[in-house]
Amino acid sequence: MSLGDYHKEIRTRLADELGTIYGDAPDKVALLYPSPYHVAMSSLGFQTMYREINSSPGRSAERAFLPDDVDAHRHARLPIHAYESLRPVSDFPVIGMSVAFELELAGVVHSLELAGIPALAEERDDRHPFILCGGPLTFSNPLPLAPYADAILMGEADETIHQALDVLFSIRDRKARLSALADIPSCFVPSLHGDIMPLGAKCTDARLPAYAVIRTPNTELRNMFLIEAERGCSRGCAYCVMRRSTNGGMRIVPMETILSHVPEDAKKVGLVGAAVSDHPKIVDIIEALADRGVETSLSSLRPDRLNDRFVAALRRAGHTALTTASDGASQRLRDTINRKTREKTLHEVARLAREHGMKRLKLYMMVGLPGEIDEDIDELITFGNQISSVIPLSLGIAPFVSKRNTPLDGLPFSGIQVVEHRLSRLRSGARGRFEVRATSARWAWVEYVLAQGGAAEGRAVLDAVHAGGKFAHYKKAFEALPQARKKRPLAVATL
Repeated sequence: MSLGDYHKEIRTRLADELGTIYGDAPDKVALLYPSPYHVAMSSLGFQTMYREINSSPGRSAERAFLPDDVDAHRHARLPIHAYESLRPVSDFPVIGMSVAFELELAGVVHSLELAGIPALAEERDDRHPFILCGGPLTFSNPLPLAPYADAILMGEADETIHQALDVLFSIRDRKARLSALADIPSCFVPSLHGDIMPLGAKCTDARLPAYAVIRTPNTELRNMFLIEAERGCSRGCAYCVMRRSTNGGMRIVPMETILSHVPEDAKKVGLVGAAVSDHPKIVDIIEALADRGVETSLSSLRPDRLNDRFVAALRRAGHTALTTASDGASQRLRDTINRKTREKTLHEVARLAREHGMKRLKLYMMVGLPGEIDEDIDELITFGNQISSVIPLSLGIAPFVSKRNTPLDGLPFSGIQVVEHRLSRLRSGARGRFEVRATSARWAWVEYVLAQGGAAEGRAVLDAVHAGGKFAHYKKAFEALPQARKKRPLAVATL
């Protein structure tokens, strides 16, 4: 790839966008997302920071992304450029990075190094851009991110992003900047705070809803306008970092507010939130948008909320498949993790999906939950066979990974061999009658080590990436950590 090819790719994507902001303010920020464009532009948080910074007088934000082909960029020695101005990211005084989950840490390393910036904060000085991080990872455990971040905004950054930028653009000395940022109650400065993280910020209700600025066909959610329907969750699922989150639970965005933000020319709307289907007016919102000829997608559907009117509204809104979650393979496991879904509810959801012309039911769940045995998988097989006689069924399986800031924090990973055995048993029982798609047990273990780890585990990502970034490299890097730091049984990675 040449520089000309790179710029052509950027210009092509920009030409397809609606809502791009071109600003030239004195205080410039580059928002560098550690995943490719098609992933980043489906992130409401990333788009919200773009809108927030560009709406602040005297400031502008431009976007940059991990390249689709990292190796090609490395080979060609092409630095990452910001989309709006085609300037190298390293020219910006401040770089903001939003990190969604643990496995994106590799993208953090790649992105900074491709930008020509040392990945480790300890190797940067006043000559380098200031790296300010945030994102969903801060609701759980951002300690593995700490080696790469100069500072991390914990929790909701809708308001604190402005406080942090006030500091960064009024103070030039690095040490003075870090000290001033540490005075922001929700700002984590690893070089000053060590492993002691402050509580996350909780923005005022007046800041809601977050909504996207840019629509593009070149993303996971094609030409979709994203907007929050609610924030947080009032449910208490034991595995979830968003349980009863932020300001005591779920905060509702009024129906009128949501509808007023939807552009008149929008043909697709994505309603975003941890528990969108719990919105008391959710069906009214879907129906109102359908009346305008708008297709609507929801980021979460709880099976106990689905009824005849709800499923009919989803069908009108363009859904051809119904997607929800049960999370546990058996009723016993669902009770253990405080997931209230009952099997009879899922049977009713399958019936409703079929009656309203849906082509498929998709269920997300986990294997490897604490206390899981083969009999739980057998119960899932029986259930899957029953549902598939009603409507084609797809199971999306993720190995359970315990996260910080949840009641299941600290529980061990079941083991790669155990998870693969359970998946093999499930596939054998399905016998082609229903579909089983699972994420990698190996990479779930990597995610687990990082989710339960600290700065040392985060630094090990750098070694793994430099070694080639394959699973074996992560395994070797983690196993090289001092034994005293191993709070989890790393032996579960044995193949």
